Amino acid sequence: MNLQLYPVRHHGPGSARSVVRALDANPPASLLIEGPVDADSLIPFLGDAALTPPVAVMAHVQGRPERSVFYPLAEFSPEFAAIRWALARGVPVAFMDLPASVTLAGSEADDLGAPEETAADPDAAAPATDLTSAEAVRADPLALLAHAAGYSDFERWWDALVESRGEGEAVFSAIAEVMTAVREAEDGHTSGQDLIREAQMRQTIRAALKKGSVAVVCGAWHSPALTPEMLAREAKADPARVKGLPKAKVALTITPWTHGRLTQASGYGAGVTSPGWYAHLYGTSTQVSERWLTRSARLLRARGLDASSAQVIDAVRLADALATLRGRHLAGLDELTDATRAVFAWDSDTPLRLLTEELFVGEALGAVPPGVPAVPLEQDLAATLTRLRLKRDPTTRDMTLDLREDASLSRSHLFHRLNLLRVPWAKQSAARGAGTFKEAWTLRWDPEFSVRIVEASRYGNTLVRAAHGAALAQARQAPDLETLSRLLELTRLCGLPGAADFTLARLNARAADADTAALLLALAPLARLARYGDVRQREGDDLRPVFRTLVTRAAAGLPNAAHGLGEAAAQTLYSQVAQADAAVRLLDDPDASGEWSAALHALDAEGTAPLLRGDAVNRLRDRGILNAQQVQARLAAALAPGSPPLNVAAWLVGFIGEDGQTLRHDPAVLPLLDAWVVTLDGEAFTEVLPPLRRALAQLEPHARRNLGEALRGLEKPDTVKAVNDDLGAQVVPVVLRLLGADKS
Repeated sequence: MNLQLYPVRHHGPGSARSVVRALDANPPASLLIEGPVDADSLIPFLGDAALTPPVAVMAHVQGRPERSVFYPLAEFSPEFAAIRWALARGVPVAFMDLPASVTLAGSEADDLGAPEETAADPDAAAPATDLTSAEAVRADPLALLAHAAGYSDFERWWDALVESRGEGEAVFSAIAEVMTAVREAEDGHTSGQDLIREAQMRQTIRAALKKGSVAVVCGAWHSPALTPEMLAREAKADPARVKGLPKAKVALTITPWTHGRLTQASGYGAGVTSPGWYAHLYGTSTQVSERWLTRSARLLRARGLDASSAQVIDAVRLADALATLRGRHLAGLDELTDATRAVFAWDSDTPLRLLTEELFVGEALGAVPPGVPAVPLEQDLAATLTRLRLKRDPTTRDMTLDLREDASLSRSHLFHRLNLLRVPWAKQSAARGAGTFKEAWTLRWDPEFSVRIVEASRYGNTLVRAAHGAALAQARQAPDLETLSRLLELTRLCGLPGAADFTLARLNARAADADTAALLLALAPLARLARYGDVRQREGDDLRPVFRTLVTRAAAGLPNAAHGLGEAAAQTLYSQVAQADAAVRLLDDPDASGEWSAALHALDAEGTAPLLRGDAVNRLRDRGILNAQQVQARLAAALAPGSPPLNVAAWLVGFIGEDGQTLRHDPAVLPLLDAWVVTLDGEAFTEVLPPLRRALAQLEPHARRNLGEALRGLEKPDTVKAVNDDLGAQVVPVVLRLLGADKS
């Protein structure tokens, strides 16, 4: 039987080079790769010159895209290297593992709810460091062999064992023998799923052997189950194992992937520690350490950090010395990292953190050729990105759009539509000095967004239709008026007039029976739309009548809502009133402002929570509705003797306001407040101090300093001066002793 097994470590550059070398030395008639057999139609795309790894074969249940499975492939993955070898030489190549339709049907039936990364590779378990000894062997047996040999880095161990010695096929046979012994020692640990998968592999191998010699590239764990002896022994039992397995209707494609999603830290069970390091190992045959540290220095210099050629030399020598002290033939990633920390980092972790993000891991994003099967929505997105000259990039970059330009407005529509579809590729941030004509965005593409694009395709086959359908669905399911108001704003930003009209109709219907809090929270988005909608060149009806209606209803219910509230409820309503007041000011509509001012007047009444009552007086003063004499009269009444200190403190918190402008701009207020504070007894002062301190803490430092200077200039009653002098006399000796200035 002409069968050659190549047991490998998934995503191992040493394994990848060894497999290619072995295939060159002994070309087979056909090549089988561990992977889902129903993805064979995608294999030709993996050889396309336009495909750039890392990528992942993706399968999802039709109609339920959230049920998906991924099979990642990097440039340094042995499976990917073997596939490209076969396609370049015209050797038939196919997958041999369980179909993705069976894998997804099984997970759906069991309702495992496993995260995508756990299901991304059927060979993947959790990282070996978190498992029992038996599970660790199953998760990454070759890594454990490397550690047993004294290597911290599997790939350098493999390089020393295989690459440097040129004994590829002999070592593959030795690995298979070791794995046989390990599986016998861990008898019973092989799962039922593994047994079914290996039966499927054997069935595929038997069929291929009928056409000539076969080479098999598989995970090391499975190699003992695929030997000629096992093919003969299980020939009768295997058909029954794979017959009648449940299947789901699936769709398959190839999607771009990133190095970050290949790491163990991302949750991917078959992940590696440093994809950037492995890519370097795969592409570098000589002077591995020297070239790695040179790249590190270049990156640091590009970021404005010191990294000289002399430091590179020192780091190389240190890494080699560490490897010798640790009994290792070659410096691995551990030694290079320690050397980098010692030579480049000094007393800062910034260089090492930067290198970890951009070099050790790296955010290389793969690319797939245009002909790869994809859902129509993904195709429309790709065409839109080409038209708008945008590129999906895994690194973070900022972009500012001028909405007066057609191209920028189209990009804004795209970003908002993707956010509506829960694909947050672009996140909006504050634009510096931009007014209403500009938007600032931060872009960073994550491979997970490809799954969300598939999920969003249930709403439509184009971005416009999908965003419209998603908006209608969210409007129907909106739990409250605030959600509808924000959705209305988003539909306008998306340039979806039909969805905006539907959302507005839902908002009007819900407003009739909404409570006061919901009405208050709905005002801010409406005010922004009514104020800036026309400026941003977005079509839509005038929203001022809707805004006035909501203000009228909120104003009518506000006095009752503010009556007899506890501290927590009053604080919540206080925040909602502040947002609503800002919205009314922003729109500056006379009718709405009149209704709102009447509501603030109604809050200034007995029974209203003190916090809200003080806040209402402050807002009425700020609007010029209350003059200085009226404000002083209300302040004097609030501070009248006999009032509960905590109520007075709450009133003052509301009255002082978030920026303390009342104290800063009304000279008559500060003496009244000061006179009230100095009359408090010790117990009352202790109760009042925390809320007063919270209120004054919101002031800018210079404002607090100005208040302190103003207080120092106030005339104090003689009794207060006497008390202060007496207390000062007691404190001075203590302070002098603390400062070491006491000469007694």
